Amino acid sequence: MSKSRRLPLVLAVVLTMSATAVAGWWAWGRPGPGDPAPPPPPSLATAEIVRQDMSTDVALSGVLGHGLTRPVKGGRPGIVTWLPASGATLKRGATLYRVDDQPVPVFYGSTPLFRPLDRLHIVGRDVRVVAENLEALGYEVGRRYRAGQRVRQTPPTPPGASAPPATYVEVRTGEDVLTAALVRAIGRWRVDAGLPASNVLGIGDVAVLRGAVRVASTTAQVGDEAEGLLMMVTTTGKVVTVEAEVAAATALKRGVKVRVRLPDDRTLPGKVSLVSTAVTDDPEGPAKLTVTITLDDPAAAARLDAAPVEVVFPGRTRGDVLAAPVGALVALAEGGYAVQVAGGGLVAVKTGLFAGGLVEVSGAGVAEGTRVVTTS
Repeated sequence: MSKSRRLPLVLAVVLTMSATAVAGWWAWGRPGPGDPAPPPPPSLATAEIVRQDMSTDVALSGVLGHGLTRPVKGGRPGIVTWLPASGATLKRGATLYRVDDQPVPVFYGSTPLFRPLDRLHIVGRDVRVVAENLEALGYEVGRRYRAGQRVRQTPPTPPGASAPPATYVEVRTGEDVLTAALVRAIGRWRVDAGLPASNVLGIGDVAVLRGAVRVASTTAQVGDEAEGLLMMVTTTGKVVTVEAEVAAATALKRGVKVRVRLPDDRTLPGKVSLVSTAVTDDPEGPAKLTVTITLDDPAAAARLDAAPVEVVFPGRTRGDVLAAPVGALVALAEGGYAVQVAGGGLVAVKTGLFAGGLVEVSGAGVAEGTRVVTTS
């Protein structure tokens, strides 16, 4: 057979095979009488653009209670002869513990007594602590010195030595002067407090605390040496503590206003009072710092001794804006974003605040109630 006669025959075979294959594919692809119908194409999810306020506020879990515990150590040698009960509240002038059966009362302040106050015209912050507390307890302490005033001091003279020349000391901010009137007030207070009669205050005669305390637990026992750890105390008022990641906690400042949601759905205003500097070591999570929040009205939570709460920290806020799901945004090749209107095309938008899965949008083609295609 010649080459020209074989070509049509080959072509006919190829066409026959192709037709058979197409027919087979068509028969295979079509559902039979008992086969289920193929599923319809998936419908596109849409959402409505809404007008609302948006905020990047952050809510963290916290605990309502008496806050962090602080240690109290004894300030002078001796034997512990009495300790307060756990839960006791101790204010200025109250006995915090007893050493050798002598009371150690509470004074408020930030500077402990670090030396004997045993001679006139001593100047210092410890003297101011004594003056302020005795005055608050109702004792007459006489004239108080102001910063910048000068005080004449005569150093003690050893026996048999000639008196050294007097010097002048300037009173600095936060200091006071041990005057004759203050010495007399010390003597009267000691008698009233049940301490041995004297006009001198020594190291450890009082426990200087930052304010009234609640005894969380006692760590010593009657009969122990008094110079060790005696008890753990907290503040008397209710506070909220939150464990926040270090980056978030260090961005908070004292006085930042927050909202505290209680288990009974009430929301109370409060503010950040302390951000600790001690990092908690959690092997199962990131390092955290403790943030302490005080309530503006602690009495509003008085009936709750301890409870889990939610603390809402402030962020950026935008009022009365158009908001769409973040999943509605379409990145444009030329830059920027658009949304696809349901049943229509793409409309370019400007984005603003992102919060809670929503994004602030604006543009000529979007308005409140516009439905847009979204992935979520």
